[in-house]
Amino acid sequence: MMKTKRCRCSPEFKAKVAKQTHKGIKTTQQIAKEFEVHPAQASDWKKVLVENFAGVFEKGAANSSAKVLSTERNNLNASIRDLMVKLEFLTKKSKQLGL
Repeated sequence: MMKTKRCRCSPEFKAKVAKQTHKGIKTTQQIAKEFEVHPAQASDWKKVLVENFAGVFEKGAANSSAKVLSTERNNLNASIRDLMVKLEFLTKKSKQLGL
């Protein structure tokens, strides 16, 4: 049995497949065959799409996601600064010890 390389699908592709399955014009099997994905995967993407419909109409949805990204970015920058300080310290000490 030959293994195939795992496909990494873009969010746009996933949305396109989910939208087609949600329309209900074709069966999930037909859509999965057309887009060359597993039918269970197409159903999963449809479920995610349906679950997140309400988020589109929330007023603060875009702002809240931007706040989350900003907070995450700040946390990552703080971690990077901390690691840089530790790296400088260890580099200095290793030179002093002749390593």
